[in-house]
Amino acid sequence: MRKLISSGSEFEKTMGYSRAVVAGDWCFVSGTTGYDYATMTMPDTAAEQAENCLATIAGALAEGGFSMADVVRVQYTVTNSAWVEDIVPVLGRHFGEVRPAATMVIADLIRPEMKVEIEVTAFRG
Repeated sequence: MRKLISSGSEFEKTMGYSRAVVAGDWCFVSGTTGYDYATMTMPDTAAEQAENCLATIAGALAEGGFSMADVVRVQYTVTNSAWVEDIVPVLGRHFGEVRPAATMVIADLIRPEMKVEIEVTAFRG
């Protein structure tokens, strides 16, 4: 079984990808930035962007029949190491009990307003 999930972002259409792909008991959620896809606005702070990332991810997981508790792997990309302290409380709130395997990378993203991108893999088995 393979199911493609879209958040409705224009990026998905123009770049040719899905927000998430469900393959059997796995759900792979693409790197997700902090846009509010209803308004296509980006908050100013890294913490607010992380909250938006995780809300979009939670919605994609739910559409695929998964939850945040099913996340087994997460990668965080942050554009400035100074913002890590700002996003840690957000990450802890969402993943403190789940405790997935995680990687954090400091790197540029494709647009200057993007401060955080989060990618997850979930498994329900």
